[in-house]
Order: sequence, then structure tokens, then C-alpha cells
Amino acid sequence: MTRTWNPEAVDEAVRQIAATPRLVVALDFDGTASPLVPEPMAARALPEVTAQLERLATLPDTFIAYVSGRSMHDLQEITEHTPASVVALAGSHGAQYWFPGGDAHSDELEDSPEGESKQALWAAAQPIVDRYAGVGLEPKAFGMGIHTRSATPEDEAAAFTEIDALVAARFPHWRRRVGHRVLEFSSRLEGKDAAIHRLREHFAATGILFAGDDVTDEDAMRVLQAGDLGVRVGPGESAAALRVDTPQQIAALLEVLASERASGRE
Repeated sequence: MTRTWNPEAVDEAVRQIAATPRLVVALDFDGTASPLVPEPMAARALPEVTAQLERLATLPDTFIAYVSGRSMHDLQEITEHTPASVVALAGSHGAQYWFPGGDAHSDELEDSPEGESKQALWAAAQPIVDRYAGVGLEPKAFGMGIHTRSATPEDEAAAFTEIDALVAARFPHWRRRVGHRVLEFSSRLEGKDAAIHRLREHFAATGILFAGDDVTDEDAMRVLQAGDLGVRVGPGESAAALRVDTPQQIAALLEVLASERASGRE
């Protein structure tokens, strides 16, 4: 059962994850590190979240990652990524990776038959998107996202219905995901559960704190193990142990985590 985190009380679950020997702190980006914004590419992490992640990254055996449905190119832009970054990136719901030191894995499909199908899908979807105010198409490495954060509920429903019919007719095997005001399709089947497994293996983690706000983040929540901690941002059913209300509260929780972990290593 998910319980609400109380910033005024010592939380045993936070204390325990802070004490794990090798910790990975993995955050979804949109709605978790950053507030949801009308223009997806305008999203940026809250400064207070960034400050606490930087603080955590200075601690021994502590590793930071963003886990997102964004394509790697877009994820690098919105996270203001640099080649010297200490933050690992898992993009496209766990199909693309970048690790500190330049260890990258990305299967782009531009010259493959699947890549050609992706381009054809974008071309077919664009006229549908253009008919509805506030609806936008986000090209992705393995598919596309249809964003409706600025659309009316009626236009969102109509656009999603048309896009669903288009993809069902042309690419019925592609994976469909629905999130906060977004409908996504991908030729890859990986979810954020794959990203959690990959991060655990890469960093030899003994504990993972994962935080997310959307339906797709539940793939990651469900594969967390004993010794891990899941944090849900905002409302909705969740497999997470803890819940906070906003990205601002994620920053507050990370501050407590960093203080607990630092004090345990003095």
C-alpha cells in the first residue's frame, strides 16, 4: 500500500535506502524532476532537484539516472546533458542508454525497414494532429508520441481515436502506452522495468530509489526488490511504497536522502 511521505517525520524506508552500500537514484523526468509543461521540449528539471542530485552524486557509491520515455536525443536536451555528466540516461522506456564515461547504447532505425515505417507513420499522423488545436506530434527513435496538454478533452479524445485507428491498421504489433495527456506507440517492447534491471546490473546496485508520476513508471515500480524504494509523484494507483504530491516534494525528499546518506558515511 502506498503511503504519503511526511517531511516532518523520520521515515524508516528513506533511512534504510540511504544506508544501502551502493545506491542508484533513478528519476522519471516529466512530472517528477520537472513540472509538466505545455511544450514538451521546454521541460527542465527544477533547480532544487538538480541541486540535490548533484549533492548525491558527490557521495561515495551513489549513482544518479534519469529514466524516461523520451528519445535519447530529446532526453539529452531537456536534461541539459553534457559529455562530462555524471548522470546516466535511460531513454525510450529502456531501449536507449548513456552512462558516464561515454558508454552509450542506442539502436537507431533510420536506414532499416522499421525506420522507414516510422517515417511513414509520422507522415500519416501529422495531418490528423494538425486538425486539432493543442495537439502535437513528438517523433521518437522507435515511434511517436501524441501530446495533448494544451488541447480540450474533446479534441484529445477525437485525436487519440484517429491515431489509434491509424496505428492499428498499419502497425498493430507496436506497443501502445497512455500517460498524462500523451499517447505513445513504439516498435520496441521494452518498458521502464528493463531500465531498472539494466541500471541495477551496470552499477552493481544494492538498492534503487525510483520515482515517477505516470502509468509507464509503474513498469519500473513493479520490479523493485526488497531493499529498493519506489516513490509515486501525484495521485493514482501505484506499486510504490511512498507518495509525494509534487516535483518540489521530490526535491525535499532527495534533500533528506542526501543528508541521511552523508551522515552515515562520516
